[in-house]
Parts: sequence; C-alpha cells; structure tokens
Amino acid sequence: MLMIMLWGLPAQAPTPTATGRLTGQDISLTTTAPTLANPAGSLPSRLTSEWWEKSLRIVVNSAIFRSSGQNLTTTGAYTEMASRLAEPVLLGLAVLAVRGRVKR
Repeated sequence: MLMIMLWGLPAQAPTPTATGRLTGQDISLTTTAPTLANPAGSLPSRLTSEWWEKSLRIVVNSAIFRSSGQNLTTTGAYTEMASRLAEPVLLGLAVLAVRGRVKR
C-alpha cells in the first residue's frame, strides 16, 4: 500500500474529455483520456490522509474484488500486479501456519 501511495497514484486524477458531433439523427462521440503524470514533489508531501485513503481503496479493491478500476502510473500498475501474485502465496502460508498450530 505504501508503494501505491508514494509512486502509484498519478499527480492528478485523469478527467476524460468527450467531443462530439450531431448530424441529423446520428451522434458521434470521441472520448480521450489524458496521459498519466507521475507525482511530483517530495515523498513526505504524498503522505497525507487523502493519498492514504485513495491507496487503501485501490489496494482493497484489487485484493478482494480483483479490479481496482483506477488509472495508475506504471509503478502503480506493476505494484498491483505483484500484489495479485503475492497475496495467494501469503494466504496459503497463513493457512499452513494456523494448521501447524492447531495440530500440536
């Protein structure tokens, strides 16, 4: 969660823009999302309750519901993928640890 908080969230939430054209009964819309910018500034400036809440929401959605639905920076996307690989392994080790304690 700390990696998502410090390097994974973009500097600003991307706001997609839609442009369209109305021709008679036909409507055509084109939606574009801006490129994600890495966060700027010092690391302590990102340790705020707002960034913590965003990163917590992303990590919980990724771990439990398997889809964060957030636009993340490259570091954030790789962190999310790594956590998806590590979580089942850690869960299995926790089950084995509990099983070992109960068997004694």
